[in-house]
Amino acid sequence: MVSAKVLQLVLLACIASALAARAEYVSYLMTAPHTKLLQIGTNFTATCVIQNTTEVTVDDLYWSLGLTPVPTELYTRINSTALNVTIPITRETPDWLFCSVKKSSPDVILNRSKYKHGILLQKGYLPVKPVNLSCMAVQKGAIISPVMVCEWESKQPQGGQFTTTYNLVVRVVGYRDYTGTAGPGKTSAEVNLSTFPHFMPMEIWVEATNELGTAESEHLNKDANSFVKTNPPSNVQVISEKTFTKSLLVNWTQPLAKVHLELTYEIRYCSDGCHQWDYVPSTEIDKNIHSFRLQDLTPYTVYITQVRCKNVHPGYGYWSEWSNNATKRTPEDRPTSKPDLWLSIDEDESNNERQVKLLVKEPKYSNGRIIRYDMKIQDLKEKDKSGADQWEKITVSEPEANSSSGHFTLLKQIHVADNTHLQVRVKAVNSVGKSPEATLVIPKKSHVLPPVRDLKVYPDWDKLMVMWNSTDPLEYEYVVEVSDGQQMDWQKEGQSVRKTAVRGYLEEFVRYNVSVYPIYRHGWIGKPARVEAYLRQGVPLDGPSVTSSKPGCFNAYLEWTDIPEHRRRGFITYYTIFYSDGNERHFVRVPGNITSYTLKSLSRNTRYDVWITASTINGSVDGFNHSFHTLKYAPGEIEGIVVGVSLGFLFVVILTMLLCICKKDVIKENFWPQIPNPGESTIGNWSPDYPLKAETPNENCLSGISVLDVDVCDGKSVFEEDKASLPLKKDKYLSEEHSSGIGGSSCMSSPRQSVSDSDEGGDVADTTASTVQYSSVVASNGYKGQTPGSQSQQAVFSRSESTQPLLESEENPDTLASDGSRHCQRFPRQTNFTASEGNADFNQLEMEEQNGLRSLEFCPLVEDSEHMMPADGQSETWASAPASSYMPQLGGYRPQ
Repeated sequence: MVSAKVLQLVLLACIASALAARAEYVSYLMTAPHTKLLQIGTNFTATCVIQNTTEVTVDDLYWSLGLTPVPTELYTRINSTALNVTIPITRETPDWLFCSVKKSSPDVILNRSKYKHGILLQKGYLPVKPVNLSCMAVQKGAIISPVMVCEWESKQPQGGQFTTTYNLVVRVVGYRDYTGTAGPGKTSAEVNLSTFPHFMPMEIWVEATNELGTAESEHLNKDANSFVKTNPPSNVQVISEKTFTKSLLVNWTQPLAKVHLELTYEIRYCSDGCHQWDYVPSTEIDKNIHSFRLQDLTPYTVYITQVRCKNVHPGYGYWSEWSNNATKRTPEDRPTSKPDLWLSIDEDESNNERQVKLLVKEPKYSNGRIIRYDMKIQDLKEKDKSGADQWEKITVSEPEANSSSGHFTLLKQIHVADNTHLQVRVKAVNSVGKSPEATLVIPKKSHVLPPVRDLKVYPDWDKLMVMWNSTDPLEYEYVVEVSDGQQMDWQKEGQSVRKTAVRGYLEEFVRYNVSVYPIYRHGWIGKPARVEAYLRQGVPLDGPSVTSSKPGCFNAYLEWTDIPEHRRRGFITYYTIFYSDGNERHFVRVPGNITSYTLKSLSRNTRYDVWITASTINGSVDGFNHSFHTLKYAPGEIEGIVVGVSLGFLFVVILTMLLCICKKDVIKENFWPQIPNPGESTIGNWSPDYPLKAETPNENCLSGISVLDVDVCDGKSVFEEDKASLPLKKDKYLSEEHSSGIGGSSCMSSPRQSVSDSDEGGDVADTTASTVQYSSVVASNGYKGQTPGSQSQQAVFSRSESTQPLLESEENPDTLASDGSRHCQRFPRQTNFTASEGNADFNQLEMEEQNGLRSLEFCPLVEDSEHMMPADGQSETWASAPASSYMPQLGGYRPQ
């Protein structure tokens, strides 16, 4: 308690000191005017006056709007102590306009508050004139209520610091004024007139007021009944009269007595289920009536009727609300339109007949409940001889099938042969009478009439539009058939129609088969034109799944299941096949009407993952994954390799055989060379002076071989004159010429090259490629059993021009004298040659001493050690030497 009292005393002391300071405060500046209410969008002029000081002048003053200086262009100097400023009022928020001194003297700094003065600017808008004023007095019970309610529109801008209020003024001319007030932001008000002044003139307006001023609306000058709105007519009733099948009588009660107000009425009606009203023309309705007859209605149809009223004078008063619905059905009448007859055909190829379902809808103007159909089916080739109509009566209790646009009934199911024309005639019957008959001809299968052209079906918002062009001018009408695979519906269009919307309820994401049939005169049906369509397409619910894959080495054949029709929700525009080997992913896009494809350019012996995407115009969905493994070898590849290798080997064998056959001589010459035939040698021509004695060839020798016998002597009996030249000529003989002969016990010998030399000719040799010179000496001991001659016989040299190759012993003449210890045979000087087949006489070679030939020694060419005898004191005879041989010609050839 003590602390609270102390605080109160301190607060009172502060307030007293502040008041004392305020009393001593005197400003050197004064601003005017003192008004605080300004209209936004106008200009404001203020004046700053210097008083009680001479320290500052007008030149030291400046204006600021809040903290923002005002441009000096807006200043006006009045005198040395007064300065004006004019600024536009734009913003809606309040602002301070200050007048201050800009001189920075010590006195100004110390007395800053005395050198600054300001004005608070409050801004707002003038009230806006109210528009669209309307007033109404409604009925309460049996009289018009004395409370009048008025409404208007206000376009007062939002913002500003001023509040606008509205006053409603209702003046009964010649009587008094009534007022009502509407709060801020309200656009309606009411006035209580105590008693409603029927038939009296009235003036009504609205005043909008705020701190800046007042604005009035337009004045309404009308009769009081012009503002009246009565209740709707009551007790509205509709009466159906059996004798008037196309009319209904409407009765009602007037809501207000005629003494208060004369009324006129408006009537509207529509059939049950229809959302569009039909209005009775106002010219056909009199004033102050209580009933009216509706005409030109459809028999046996439920109609809904409503009535309303207003002041009879045009432009006066308001229409009342519509009365409650009054519902009634018109009486039955005979059907005035034919039934809607149609059919559904199922082909049966096995029996050459068609199964036809006859379908019918009630006539558009059945004018009553259809209780039965009278039907007659007749072959057009047959004639009714009795002349009486034989109609089948089909009673209808309830519709047997439902469609999207109504009901239809299955009349009958019949079988029609392919080569038969049938005419179907149907009449609808109600309780009053029969309808006109509908005719339809079922033509035979081969009798096909042309279809319509250029059929197009496309969605248009929530409807499916069908458009086509006519083919034949004899087309009488058209049938548009719509089926979703489970339910079927149809609608008929007139001859002039080329574009229509499918009536009835259609679902989204459902595929419909739309067919258009032209109907010709007398009910002949033309060939249909068909198109599939969706009211709206979506993304498929399921993706395709691969059912089988047949991988090869570099390709794979895939098959996948087609998405069920009810799960597609649209047309499959294309499939996308994705496949991956784990490193790279590839894809192939294929049309939407195929369900198989062969992937190519794959890698052998590789595992692939594949999945397929189905796409419509609104999106795609992926299918299930599937894997397959490509083959390491393609089917038949191994067999092909084996067959190829076998064929190649067979080809090589056959080619080799053909080459062997064609080149047998070359092969024989290389693998089995020709043995020289001594019998063909020209050795018999070497010494024409010594003819040879013909000798029968031995059984082991070739014919035609000449044999020369020589004596065997020691190697020392070689011509002395040749011993000195032998070593010098040895190399010459080996490099230029060789002897050729037949040595050993065999008559066959390998061919060897041979040359001869001559002492007189020096080193000149025969250069002919095809001629080989032979020189031969035949020992005296004979050949093959011949008796050797005496030791005193001289050796005979012969020369041959034979082309036979040299023997091996003739190629190595240096072996003859290589060993001095070997024994040699001395050939006699005279030897006989034996020639075969009449060879010419050989000339005896004379070995004369004057020619330097004392004796001739030959050393045999021995290839094996067993042909020679030891040289250490043994016998100087041949152990197993051949009887004759060809030896090198050491002494050369001497001309004859």
